[in-house]
Amino acid sequence: MQDNAKRRRTTAMIACCALAGGFFLTARWGLTAAEPSKGKTMDRPGMKISASGYDLTPLPKEKVDELAKKLPPESFRITQKAGTEPPFCGTLLDNKKEGLYACVVCGLPLFSSEHKFNSGTGWPSFWREFDPQHVARKSDRSHGMARTEIVCARCGAHLGHVFDDGPKPTGQRHCLNSASLRFFDKGAELPPESRPTRGRSPEGKAAESASDSGGTAQTEVAYFAGGCFWGIEHYFQKGPGVTDAVSGYMQGRAEKPTYEQVCRHDTGHAETVKVVFDPRRITYRRLLEAFFKMHDPTQLNRQGPDVGDQYRSGIWCVNEAQQKEAQAFIREVQGSPRFANKKIVTQVEPAGDFWPAEEYHQDYIEKTGRACHVQDPW
Repeated sequence: MQDNAKRRRTTAMIACCALAGGFFLTARWGLTAAEPSKGKTMDRPGMKISASGYDLTPLPKEKVDELAKKLPPESFRITQKAGTEPPFCGTLLDNKKEGLYACVVCGLPLFSSEHKFNSGTGWPSFWREFDPQHVARKSDRSHGMARTEIVCARCGAHLGHVFDDGPKPTGQRHCLNSASLRFFDKGAELPPESRPTRGRSPEGKAAESASDSGGTAQTEVAYFAGGCFWGIEHYFQKGPGVTDAVSGYMQGRAEKPTYEQVCRHDTGHAETVKVVFDPRRITYRRLLEAFFKMHDPTQLNRQGPDVGDQYRSGIWCVNEAQQKEAQAFIREVQGSPRFANKKIVTQVEPAGDFWPAEEYHQDYIEKTGRACHVQDPW
């Protein structure tokens, strides 16, 4: 199916939905009495979820102001007025305990003790974030300098700055103000605002780094792009140990892309399936094996009749462990007889923002009963 044919089919499908009384506006949003698909996650509309499962939906100014009023004066000055504490004075500078560092304003986990190091600068320093999506960057030209400011991605609180003089493997130094952070000992009970939105443990315990597992102790997250997401989503849902599969868009330039924008190549996104899985029941390698059976990783910017960079083959990794395993797996299968005379072109990249696709794309094959060229890998 070519892009135009696919768009025509989708348009026809939406029209049929309207004539049928909005069949596809499922009970996920409480709009009809239709049952949602088994195992699907019920996120609220507009909700933005990080790769490690945390709610990154920007807080409204009113809520930030309400939270900021509860802060000590020094934390308020630093987080709300972009202040800086004196060097060698922060309470967390010499903290050597294991645990996580959350935003003092909204509670979002930002950094882990696992990545803390002594930079000698007088401020707490980390060579990477708890989850890269949790820390936003801004250009800062104050005080006659050109620097990169880092802020909380959820509430916008000023945290400090990031510099390119850190240790390997990132070469970065995230220079933080202690007053902008709240520390939780490893194993301590976390408040609701510091827990992931899905797959959380009942106790809500602090882990060392959610980004190292891609989820929680119960579930992990993986992202795969292999052409049209309808078939990839459908067959991943059938995997033993897979608890959820959602169609969406990733690795693009714009926020909240629409299907039409992606089809016009306006945003650079790839049609992607988010896979939530229980690592006790299915391994990440098994997901890789299934993915390579479901699509042809040697086709560049296409899958079968679907042509365009939105159909590129890609594995978007939530942590370094996934990236290493994906790269090793590709090297392994590249040397197998199946790919002896074909080059695998699958991209392996750190995961960016995941934007769920429109509702009519979710469970498309299940809803329509249409056949799909994607092979059942199970």
